[in-house]
Amino acid sequence: MTKAQDYTKAFTDMMEAIPMDFSAVESAMKSSAVLGEKLSKVALIAAEQSLDIQTAWTKDTLGKLSTATKAQKEPADYTKVASDFVQSSSEAAAEQLAAFAEVAKKAQMETVELLLASGKEATEEATAAVKKATAEFAPAGGAKKTAKTAA
Repeated sequence: MTKAQDYTKAFTDMMEAIPMDFSAVESAMKSSAVLGEKLSKVALIAAEQSLDIQTAWTKDTLGKLSTATKAQKEPADYTKVASDFVQSSSEAAAEQLAAFAEVAKKAQMETVELLLASGKEATEEATAAVKKATAEFAPAGGAKKTAKTAA
């Protein structure tokens, strides 16, 4: 029987031999967590506002329905009550949908702003990391050779 080779030691040695700076990875993870927190806050606020709109709309509708279900003296009055209920419900629906649209618009704008700011920050961090890596790993005489070649 053959014995399976344990690559753990070899892999660990290889990773230790490669000079790596994990601070950039750690910074990216922290930035990602902060962005996630901000996006979650936007979503939760939008959900709360939507719930408030829905609750108010439901209470308003139930109040109007309460009025519409009362007994009427004349059969023609039922038609008027039903017509009034449908008309007021249609107007309320338009208002409530506009309110929902405003909440969605605000959440969308905040999300776009967060993503743009995050992208800008990530670009700046990446640029700084590349400059740092270039400075650390460039040969000592590399800059001098480039300067002489340019002259």
